[in-house]
Amino acid sequence: YYIMCGLFSLTSDAASISKHYRVNISSPILPRFNIAPSQKVLGIRPESKAHEYTSALLSWGLIPSWARDQSIGARLTNARSETVLTKPSFRDSFRQRRCLLPADGFYEWTASKNIKQPYYIRLASHQPFGIAGLWDSWESDGERIETCTILPCAANEAMKPLHPRMPVVIQPERYDAWLDPATPMSELSQDLFPFSTKTTVISPVSDYVNNVRHDDVRCQQEYSEPDQVRARRNTEIRTANQKLLFDK
Repeated sequence: YYIMCGLFSLTSDAASISKHYRVNISSPILPRFNIAPSQKVLGIRPESKAHEYTSALLSWGLIPSWARDQSIGARLTNARSETVLTKPSFRDSFRQRRCLLPADGFYEWTASKNIKQPYYIRLASHQPFGIAGLWDSWESDGERIETCTILPCAANEAMKPLHPRMPVVIQPERYDAWLDPATPMSELSQDLFPFSTKTTVISPVSDYVNNVRHDDVRCQQEYSEPDQVRARRNTEIRTANQKLLFDK
């Protein structure tokens, strides 16, 4: 069971986010280059009116409404998309409380001998995208916390040499259906996929991003890979592309 995603970014300005998601941003938005579990993330949820959205800041790490205490949230930062309808922690939220978590990139690491190399993954267009998320509300002694989790799925061919998992990304034309609690469960299976291989850009970055206290543009600055890491990655990417060709 591979955990994904662990860190992501949202550096788009509020105007771009408002336009892309057709939503008024209710809280001030600052560029975030290194968003980590337990932190506040921007969530997009349905309004009571059809096809209208609202925004909220949610704590990353789902606390189910029935949980005895909030410590469970640290273990529920991801909800495996293949089993989300059967897991007690997630199934009610998947049926009734789906959300979008705006992002414009995420990070993944590969390990080669003693080298752990981080990479930044984004769309070729540099546009924001909507990671599939779930949310829930937890209350204790008058304290109310709204939390969320990210849905990962099998990686696309571009990502497979780095990691077997990546976030589910909802296509813009499917935002309404994803957010609408009335959408049949059987219809949502078409949404549980990553963005396409053709639009995926992967860049090596420095280990500056490994420290979650680092939250500036240096997290995303391209880094020259050590020769042995680059050679290994290029070989694996060629192999993955060959498999894709043979599978057609």
